[in-house]
Amino acid sequence: MKKLILVATIACSIFTSLKAQETETFKEKGYTLIFKSNDPSFNPALKKRMVETFFKVYPVLANDFNKNADKLVTFHVDTAYKAVAAAGGGRIVYNPGWFIKHPGDIDVVTHEVMHIVQNYGSGGGPGWLTEGIADYVRYKYGVDNAGANWALPAFKLEHSYKNAYRITARFLNWLEINGNKGIVVKLDAAMRNHTYKETIWNELTGKTIDELWTMYAANPGT
Repeated sequence: MKKLILVATIACSIFTSLKAQETETFKEKGYTLIFKSNDPSFNPALKKRMVETFFKVYPVLANDFNKNADKLVTFHVDTAYKAVAAAGGGRIVYNPGWFIKHPGDIDVVTHEVMHIVQNYGSGGGPGWLTEGIADYVRYKYGVDNAGANWALPAFKLEHSYKNAYRITARFLNWLEINGNKGIVVKLDAAMRNHTYKETIWNELTGKTIDELWTMYAANPGT
């Protein structure tokens, strides 16, 4: 009898695990999203919102930055993953615990899907620019940054363009609105084509990146 109970318990455990690992496939606008989760308690409303955000943002980013971006993307909500999120190879892994602490931070999706669009591979360019572009995209294309209390930071003298993420994103946005419209698209393309070099800033603007930063620091705006 004990053996039967043990077998039944194991079978139930395996069934529960398989159920939690079930995948769903969504198709829209010529793109496919596979959604996987091993968290049986993951909020269905949040899942729905993540899927909606993907189909709202990803096709637009692919059109604006990389028309050859992957048509198939996988989201994996993984309880074993302890950072916020990470993207690579057409797959994004999310920490469900992050959303418990930050339920309004839906534009983590926007930032991460931009990494899929970027697809720079090894040696595309500096990491600070990769993350700066992704956060610039979050700022420009995000669906609810306000709901996450997420915004570009105020400028501080100790900042550097190499700080990455929002600090670099703010600098890129300043460039875009101060005579260099389209520079982010050009930088992104150079990173993906592996033609990025530090002299590109001079080629695109007539100034070195350090000269641009000095101008920015002198009048960073609000």
